[in-house]
Order: sequence, then structure tokens, then C-alpha cells
Amino acid sequence: MAHHPHQTAELVFRGGSVFTAATPTSTRAGASPAAPVPTAPVPAAPVPAAVAVRDGRILAVVRDESELRDLVGPATEVVDLQGGLLAPGFQDAHVHPAVAGVQMLRCDLAGQRSIEGYLATVAAYAAAHPDAAWIRGGGWSMDVFPDGIPTRTMLDSVVPDRPVLLTNRDGHGAWVNSRALELAGVDRRTPDPADGRIEREPDGTPVGTLQEGAMNLVGDLVPVATAEEARAGLLVAQQHLFSLGVTAWQDAMIGAFPGNPDNFSVYVDAAREGALRARVVGALWWDRERGVEQIPDLLERRLHGRVGRFDATTVKIMQDGIAENFTASMLEPYLDGCGCATANSGLSFVDPAVLREAVRQLDALGFQLHFHALGDRAVREVLDALELARAANGANDNRHHLAHLQLVHPDDLKRFAEVGAAANIQALWAAHEPQMDELTIPYLGAERAALQYPFGDLARAGARLVAGSDWSVSSPNPLWGIHVAVNRAVPVDAPNAATDRRPRRPFYPEQALTLGQAFTAYTAGSAWVNHLDQETGTVEPGKCADLVVLDRDPFAGPPEEIGAAKVRMTFIDGRPVHVADS
Repeated sequence: MAHHPHQTAELVFRGGSVFTAATPTSTRAGASPAAPVPTAPVPAAPVPAAVAVRDGRILAVVRDESELRDLVGPATEVVDLQGGLLAPGFQDAHVHPAVAGVQMLRCDLAGQRSIEGYLATVAAYAAAHPDAAWIRGGGWSMDVFPDGIPTRTMLDSVVPDRPVLLTNRDGHGAWVNSRALELAGVDRRTPDPADGRIEREPDGTPVGTLQEGAMNLVGDLVPVATAEEARAGLLVAQQHLFSLGVTAWQDAMIGAFPGNPDNFSVYVDAAREGALRARVVGALWWDRERGVEQIPDLLERRLHGRVGRFDATTVKIMQDGIAENFTASMLEPYLDGCGCATANSGLSFVDPAVLREAVRQLDALGFQLHFHALGDRAVREVLDALELARAANGANDNRHHLAHLQLVHPDDLKRFAEVGAAANIQALWAAHEPQMDELTIPYLGAERAALQYPFGDLARAGARLVAGSDWSVSSPNPLWGIHVAVNRAVPVDAPNAATDRRPRRPFYPEQALTLGQAFTAYTAGSAWVNHLDQETGTVEPGKCADLVVLDRDPFAGPPEEIGAAKVRMTFIDGRPVHVADS
């Protein structure tokens, strides 16, 4: 590593290990972008090294401390890693901070794990906000309730006089009280929408749970958060992500949603004013009620959505729902409680013919495509569309990606590399937890359940792995996600851990990743999918000094302790954006 003899560092990290995430195929800052490479060698482990920073960029990575002599001057700040790990800042490739932050400021149920806890939180929030016309919030978990379905009468017991709408932690269902249903005119005569379901009592009366598109029956009445609330939500979420070492992300839902303002303008304004310090790619929402006629609107948004550190260059298409409420799109039908096949194979939210034409046109226009594809039929429909687009438009560097991938048919594993699409994994879900064991596996059957979250098979088939959290659906802590990717079991202090805090058996451990693979997915992998890899994602001279300092080196300890690592400091452009309390 060469540097100018008079260039002393402003900042030096020493006294620990460095996970560079750099490989022989890494693209260094300033280099011209090469043709997309489907896979890259995975670095095995950190190296003992020191890192020097100047003018917001990495000046040097040195293995021999004697080489620091010329880099350290009287004004150089030295950070002692204390035997910990320095790594590229984590990048979350699928997250909803603007929505999650507003939830943090509302009736937030994410910290509770019982019906009694949820109702106490709702009652306390309602008492503290006597003038609120609606009680809004979310974060409840399906596995807490019998059959995954909360009831209106539960909420009526604590808030009988005002409407309540609380989205569940995955955003695919809403819990409402009787007053909300009454205001919306939803009763036993109300038909299910094409993209959702009203859970009902035997006589057809709504229970109080609305799945998928049925949420809008009530949600369309909910007052939208003010611009001030939305901005405050984004900024509190940004700081929370900084505290977890996340320095960049892709917001997988840019648009207007029930109860939330259009977060496009929230991001643009924050970026224009410099309040957005993270690097953010915005995935513009594809309206599944419309077809390709919405593409001019998306082009207009992209034109005006590239401001400061915000780039609205992606389109998000939600192809199916989730397995727990039987809306994930499956090749074979769901089972009933007795293990017999039902008539339900889930929902494809976008007609496959429309999907293929939309993907062809969007790909030709240079949009990156970000798909919600959870069931094996949805995954196949998306891969089919990408294959046809590639045949029509040729290979390009748009870097499309499929998120969630709970079920992938073995025949489709190799197709990710063939169409140049990345596998965007939410690893925290690949574990035995009540929602999985009680609401998913019995309705998939043992043979199909064993195909879930095939991270190892995807890697072996040549798929490029990138990683995200889907917060507020689940914790945004990358170290917990990495822990599960390696152990296929949750850390004992994670929110989806067993209530007795005892470890559970690994979840199909043959699909585990190595620690190097998991760290790379959350750093260089997600930087690649965010088109940020020339500037970030690895610790190399010339790259931006977006860095995270951990209190230990997870590579040096037992795998079952990975999730216990904590973030000491987070830097963007060499400046601290988070310093943990000592």
C-alpha cells in the first residue's frame, strides 16, 4: 500500500482484527465498473491489521504496525479496537425504516410477547393519548394468538370507544376493534377483496383480523401521519440503525400506505437538507391494482428521486404474501390441520403475464427490480419473468434481486446465477420459533418444510447472496441475522427466541452459511445490490470510511456466541454517527 509521505491519517484503528470483505473480484473506488459477476470468492476470516483514514476515505490497510509510523501524526485520533473487530458498515438490503420509525413513535407492540402485554400497551397508549381519534401502531406477532388470529373483542376490552388499527410485525395483517369495523362498514356481508381475506366467525361476522389487501378496508380511513411525524420517524429509525452498525440500506417500500404519508418526499426532503446521513436506495412501490400504464409515473419519480444520499432507482414488486396466513404463492396446495391438501395454493398478487411484460419494460428502462417472492411459485414466476427480460434486453448491470425466499424449488436454485439475480435473504427467520413451528410447518408438511430458507443451496448453486432484516417485521440487528445464518437458531436474547430463553435445535442445519459468507452478504453483497460497491462495502484503500467497530471478533469465538457481539462505534465517511455508552 503506497501513500504520500506527507499524508498523515486523521483517524487510525488499531489493536484488533479487520474483516475487509475484499476479494480478488472487488471493484476498487475509481475503477470502471466491470460486467456483473454472478459470484465472488468469499473471504474466510479477518486479518490482524490497522486501518488509516483521511478525508473520509480509507488511506491504508497495514498488516505490520511499523508501517503506521509515517501515518500517525500529532493530530491523528487513534481508536483502540481492544481486541474487537473492524468491518465495513453493514448494509440492509431490505428494510422499512420510514415505516418502522413511525411505529416506534406510536403504539409499539414489538417489545411484548403475550396477549396481556399487548393489551396493556394499547390501554396505556390510549390513556396517554386521550385526544387521538385513532389508536395506531403495530408489531404484534401471530404466534401469540390462537391460530394466529387476534379478535376485535380483545381490543374492545381496552378501547371500546375509539377505532384501533394495529398491523402485525410482518405488515401482512391488521388487528382492528369493533369501532374500526363499524366506521369502515365492514360486516358479514362485506366480500373479501381479490388480494386479501377477512377472518370471520362461523356466521360470517368479521373476527377482527384483516389479511393482506383486506387491511385497506379499514386502513383507508386511518388519518395519515403528519409530515413532522414521518420525518421524526425516519430520523429515529436512522439513529437506531446506526446503533446496530448499519450505514446504508435499501428501503423496500417507497410510496403512500394506509396511515403513513408518501415516504418518497420524506426521504427527498431529508436528503436535500443533509439530515439523511446514511446511503439509501429507494424501491418505488409497484401498484398491483394497475399495470404497465404506471411506468411513466415511476420514471417521473426516479427523475426527481436522486437527491443527496437518496437514490430512488429501484422498483419493488410484491408477487405474493406470507405462508402463515396462506397467501404465499405455492406450487402445491397448503395442508389443513389434519395434513390433507386444501384447495388453496396462495395468491400471485401480479398476474404472471402482467409481471412478465412489466419486468421486460422496467428492465429495458434501467430500473433495478426488487421482488417480494416468498413461496416457490412466486419465486418461479419472478425467475421466468427475469429470464424472458434477459432474452429480450440482453444482460445488463441492473442487479435485480428476490427477497425472502422462504421456499425455493430445487430446480430453480441454479437459475439465480443464470439470470444474474441476487438472493436477498432475511436470515433471522430461518429458525425454529413458535410462528414457524405452529403456523407454518404443519401447513407445509415435513417434506416441503425441509426446503425452507435454502441459503446454503443457493450459495452452492452460484447465487450472489445479499442480506436484509425486513425491519419492522423483525429485528434490524445484523449480528442476530448473521448468527442465525450460521447457527440456524436464534440467539437466546433475540425477540423471536423461545420464551424460556433456552436454545432450540438447529433449523435444517445443512443450509447454514459460514461466518465469512454471512458477513460478506451483509457488507460487500448488499453494497453490490445497492450499486454502492465502488465506494463502500469493503475495507480497502480509496473506499469511503463507512465502518463498524464490534466489541469482539465473532470469528475468534464459538459460533453460538456470534449474536452476543455488540456495536461499539459506527462511522460514515470517517465520522462517528454512533458511539455506545461505556
